[in-house]
Amino acid sequence: MRRAEVLPGKPFPLGATYDGHGVNFAVFSEHAKKVEICLYDADEPSKETRRFPLLENTHQVWHGYVPDLTPGTLYGLRVHGPFEPKKGLRFNPHKLLVDPYARAIHGGVDYRGAIYGYVAGGKEEDLVQDKQDDAAAVPKGVVLADSFDWGGDTHPRVPWHQTVIYELHVKGFTKLHPRVPEDLRGTYAGLGHPAVIEHLKKVGVTAVELLPIHHIVDEPFLAERKLTNYWGYSTLGYFAPDSRYSAAGSRGGQVDEFKAMVKALHRAGIEVILDVVYNHTCEGNHLGPTLSFKGVDNGAYYRLTEKDPRYYLDVTGTGNSWNATHPYALKLVADSLRYWVEEMHVDGFRFDLATTLGRDRHGYDTRAAFFQILHQDPVLSQVKLISEPWDVGDFGYQVGNFPVLWSEWNGKYRDTIRRYWKGDDRQAAEIGYRLTGSSDLYALSGRKPTASVNFVTAHDGFTLHDLVTYNDKHNEANGEENRDGANDNHSWNCGVEGETTDAKINALREQQKRNFLATLFVSQGVPMLVAGDEMGRTQKGNNNAYCQDNALSWVDWELNDTQRSLLEFTSRLTRLRREQPVLRKRRFFRGAHMWDSELKDLAWFRPDGKEMKKDDWEKPYVRSLAFLLGGDAIATPDDEGNRIVGDTVLVLMNAHHEPISFLLPALEWGADWEQVVDTSTAAESQHTHTPAGGKVQVAGRSLMVLRRPATE
Repeated sequence: MRRAEVLPGKPFPLGATYDGHGVNFAVFSEHAKKVEICLYDADEPSKETRRFPLLENTHQVWHGYVPDLTPGTLYGLRVHGPFEPKKGLRFNPHKLLVDPYARAIHGGVDYRGAIYGYVAGGKEEDLVQDKQDDAAAVPKGVVLADSFDWGGDTHPRVPWHQTVIYELHVKGFTKLHPRVPEDLRGTYAGLGHPAVIEHLKKVGVTAVELLPIHHIVDEPFLAERKLTNYWGYSTLGYFAPDSRYSAAGSRGGQVDEFKAMVKALHRAGIEVILDVVYNHTCEGNHLGPTLSFKGVDNGAYYRLTEKDPRYYLDVTGTGNSWNATHPYALKLVADSLRYWVEEMHVDGFRFDLATTLGRDRHGYDTRAAFFQILHQDPVLSQVKLISEPWDVGDFGYQVGNFPVLWSEWNGKYRDTIRRYWKGDDRQAAEIGYRLTGSSDLYALSGRKPTASVNFVTAHDGFTLHDLVTYNDKHNEANGEENRDGANDNHSWNCGVEGETTDAKINALREQQKRNFLATLFVSQGVPMLVAGDEMGRTQKGNNNAYCQDNALSWVDWELNDTQRSLLEFTSRLTRLRREQPVLRKRRFFRGAHMWDSELKDLAWFRPDGKEMKKDDWEKPYVRSLAFLLGGDAIATPDDEGNRIVGDTVLVLMNAHHEPISFLLPALEWGADWEQVVDTSTAAESQHTHTPAGGKVQVAGRSLMVLRRPATE
């Protein structure tokens, strides 16, 4: 009897799994009537070589096993079922689909092809099925075999309170790096190059947070403008590293190259955090292309409007929203996250527009299924979880309202620090919370200061240089007549819009950069620095460079003296943070004595040396204040249970435009205060000493850090 071409196979795991003898295919679809696997010629990817149905269906999973298939095989799906858009069903077997569980994806989308599931034209255009085959115009999945040698690689597991995050773009960070071989620039291999790791170590980075590296597809409107989605918030494959950042050049080679990058970074003690986009995909709204999820099971993967499921519920501003209420859509997210931890060895995730994933049928809920799944998972509950705690839907701003395992991008920190150094009124009380870990946001939920990921700038918005150089955005290069991007940036150009040769203005701008950086690294919580900010990178006023895959976004490594000084200043700040345990608190301050300490753990002072009272915080004009962190009042012991005693640190902040004289606290023991940071100069501190009870003049718009040595 002749052996069947397709054996029954198994419904788990989902995707294409090579076992050394053949490949098991498993595809979820709740409403499909038939699922086919199509194989394509490796040398001519548009040429179909075989097609076979998955005849078995177990628990809504279609599955089959094909003997003798080998790694490197290109494949796609054709899913049969009703095309009834008014019911939310958009099956179209004429459209080749990327397997939602594909571990690697080969090729791109040709928008000249018939990639839309409907016939365009007319008022009801998305209701008529298009029957043109689009296989030549869409990417294919790649069958993989896992043969990578991790060589004893382990997760660095850097504690949250010791973490310094560095947000970067894989391509943009190394594309212009002169010490990275030209063929590796802009790739995963380039990011793992020793010259790059040397810089990360110099800056004091403990974790790189990579802008999205999942395989993406550029939006049609960008393709029309001959632009690309440079940032990568347009996912097609949640298991597949994007081949655009690969130097490997072979089908699936990007997977091993990504692993080698992680291995190199781990060897240097640096964690890898992925920016992930599970809130929406690249397929857009009802008029978007049919590339994967839409054709596999539209209503399972996307939130559809209840009154008219022809249309998509959009709380992301991108045309669609992931359906975090469906079991298999949630399973895909959890499977993907677990894959990246267990198979790709990443150390954590930053979730784009994470509020979307916490929405059930009634709105945002901290007990939503998505949070429950991660909380109980023995793998995912142990990695770093960071939310971007907002989306564009109703009640979308949820800063401070994520579950206990989560840290958050603290948007209130960013806005407060910008307003304070700009000189806005009524910032004292707000800055008091932000500098000390934002207990008003996180303490009541049982979280710690490390729940606050502090940042002044991020990929989205002005760079640090542009923050002090432009009052207004300048996004003309994006082709949207400067309508895109945020209008309210809390930026200040120091007197002139854009670049200038005025020496005084340029000096003030550099001083403001140092103010922002120093504030970031003396704040409790987890500091996040954006790649290039430590070297004065500019985007020429573009605060939404998502489509600028060019020198406007790439990090420029050719530094002048001013930029080198800023780099050295940043390195000194991260070293100070490592050396001073009072800057890395694991619990919130109590404003009280700890153990048998002579000092409070936290005390706030006016410039005249008196402790601040309630009415001082409420005065609108307060721009100058100081806070003291008691080195002998650290509540938490070290990992061996021993008491931690460090230096006492005093931070003097003056956002007023004129110098202010501060009276230094006169403490019981007689050691002088030693100056360790002064943002009014780029030069390294001369470590001058001032007696306790003496005065120090702090220059206008500057910050000073002083220390007193730990007592025995």
